Amino acid sequence: MHFRGCTGKDNRLPRSYHSGDSGDALEFIQSVKEEYSHSKIYAVGYSLGANMLLKLLGENPKKSLLEKAVAVSPPMRLDICALAMDKGLSKYYQHRLLKDLKSALDKKYDKHDMEALIHLKRQDIEKIKNFEEFDGSYTAPIHGFNSAQDYYTKCSSRQFLKSITTPTLIIHSKDDPFMSEDVIPKKEELSSSVELQLLDKGGHVGFISGNCFSPIYWLEKRIVTFLLAPTT
Repeated sequence: MHFRGCTGKDNRLPRSYHSGDSGDALEFIQSVKEEYSHSKIYAVGYSLGANMLLKLLGENPKKSLLEKAVAVSPPMRLDICALAMDKGLSKYYQHRLLKDLKSALDKKYDKHDMEALIHLKRQDIEKIKNFEEFDGSYTAPIHGFNSAQDYYTKCSSRQFLKSITTPTLIIHSKDDPFMSEDVIPKKEELSSSVELQLLDKGGHVGFISGNCFSPIYWLEKRIVTFLLAPTT
């Protein structure tokens, strides 16, 4: 499932998507279950989608239609990640990602009175320098949050981990350049259904072993092994 506007088609609404936007995913899962009522459904989320998936599972522990789930490199504390992305080499990635986000926002001014909706003048879009400013200027107000911090607080998945009852694997690396180790949950924050596979190295959705001449891409195999393993 793609978030709204991430398929190459423009989202025709003033709103977009965000890191805790679990409503569309839940509706999608319910639709798949209705279509394939006798089939087991598994979900795998990457990065922002991994945070959303964990939040979805924790929000609806007794209504989960998923057999198992895997979250890869989830930004489980969005506030910490926003700060990390504004430091060091991570600012390069922030610049690249912000360029696309600001371009998409600019296009919305052609179809909607965005200044009335979010109180941001079109010419001020280019003045946005980091994710926190973008989320405070657009993501938060257009999706009903009071501020960027309100959005981060309500949508960070770490607070939902204790409520998850679906067998779930989180694959995360301590050297993820998009966040710091402060996002990593403590053991007591995990429910008995959640397994955290924490590695020293792996980057962001990387997890390549071997060497540059003979790399081993083991992430996909690990995901499939977990999903197909018998549930105890």
